[in-house]
Amino acid sequence: MNAPSSRYLVCEGRELHFMEWGAEHEEVVITWHGLARTGRDMDDLAAHLATRYRVIAPDTLGRGLSQWSPRPEEEYCLDFYVRQATALLDQLGIERCLWVGTSMGGAIGLLAAATTLRGRIRRLLLNDIGPELAAPAVERIRSYAGRPPAFDTVGELEQYFRGIYAPYGYLSDAQWRRLTETSTRRLPDGRVTPHYDPAMVGQFTHHPRDYERWTEWDSLNLPVLCLRGESSDLLTAETAEAMRIRGPRAVVVTIFDCGHAPALNTSPQFSLVERFLSAALP
Repeated sequence: MNAPSSRYLVCEGRELHFMEWGAEHEEVVITWHGLARTGRDMDDLAAHLATRYRVIAPDTLGRGLSQWSPRPEEEYCLDFYVRQATALLDQLGIERCLWVGTSMGGAIGLLAAATTLRGRIRRLLLNDIGPELAAPAVERIRSYAGRPPAFDTVGELEQYFRGIYAPYGYLSDAQWRRLTETSTRRLPDGRVTPHYDPAMVGQFTHHPRDYERWTEWDSLNLPVLCLRGESSDLLTAETAEAMRIRGPRAVVVTIFDCGHAPALNTSPQFSLVERFLSAALP
């Protein structure tokens, strides 16, 4: 397997950064991260899948090494993210793909599969996300994402991440360190803070119904696997059950000892993802 490469493309007038793994393979998997995270969260999963697939792991606009939006009220929303995703696939010459999306990354995939990438996304894996969000979880996320703290040391930032992302489930010490180092930026005063534009949380203010997507859900006609963290406060059991019986009728699997959202970094989770992508699941 070739080493992953770090790449940049201008999509809808904004520069996006993405990691590319397994470039020698024809079949493509898009792995898209959650709201306040970066594409590097997918490193473990991408490395596993790259023995068989070409894996593209973008940083969403305003996150990681992607450009921050000069028009945050207009561009930090699912519609613009989908337009950028479509432009990214077009420029890379990807006609069809499999999509693995955590939280916001799953919502981007859901909307894309129902609109601009309809028929091009062959299978959709939603990691702890659905066409409806629980309001208390949204408020919880807004409370920390909209006001990212700053620390004197990277070690302190890591302890902060270990606290707010404890629902991810098991991460080794090395994985926590990598999560921290790949999502850290240094401020002019020398302190460190999470690597994203705080304005991105304005999505919930300027596009308050952005994550209400039952109409799009009901229009889908492709295999969908939904992974739900056992104690998730974002994707309720009731919403997951509705996803199972309407629209594309998702296969719903509970990931134990996790909340929002499973880190997709353990062998059992790799197996679930791989079996679904290779059509071993119904």
